[in-house]
Amino acid sequence: MTRREALSLIRSRTLVLDVPNIDTDQVIPARFLKGTSRDGLGRALFAGWRYDAVGGPRSDFVLNQPQAAGAQILVTGPNFGCGSSREHAVWALVDFGFRAVVSPSFAEIFEANALKNGLLPVKVGPALHHRLTQAPGIEVVVDLEAQRLTLPDGASEAFPIAAFARRCLLEGIDELQFLLDQHPAIAAFERGVAGSA
Repeated sequence: MTRREALSLIRSRTLVLDVPNIDTDQVIPARFLKGTSRDGLGRALFAGWRYDAVGGPRSDFVLNQPQAAGAQILVTGPNFGCGSSREHAVWALVDFGFRAVVSPSFAEIFEANALKNGLLPVKVGPALHHRLTQAPGIEVVVDLEAQRLTLPDGASEAFPIAAFARRCLLEGIDELQFLLDQHPAIAAFERGVAGSA
């Protein structure tokens, strides 16, 4: 699948999991990596923390609480997504319903996987991150077009994103679809070269 829902403006309550150095094995344990389908991976998101030894949901874990329903923005601690490269981690986050993850920093490989799979990693400074972690469940706006996260009181902060990744997210395409979309221009170029030979 190379086309997906375009991402431009996310207005959502936040879900806060303020834990530093969450690695991809915690995001989705290795036992869930056998399949190649993205469907249903949201059930395995943070499985080691979400479920007890017999598979029952832990009521004290944030993803099992009522405020998790419908939340599209996850606020996490620094160095989120460290560990092994694991696209399944991004797939699980997206399948659960998250469109953006907000953190002071991301592991480089996780950030690349997120951008390639329709999940927006939003880097914020320590002051704004602190405000977000101290007010879980507030409604914030993540504006990809403007590259800005805005709090309910109007305070906002710009976040960085590579221009090509931003374009792909805004258009709802991945790198392959971007190349396929160039076919008319490539064909016209080839006709021009052939005509001048």
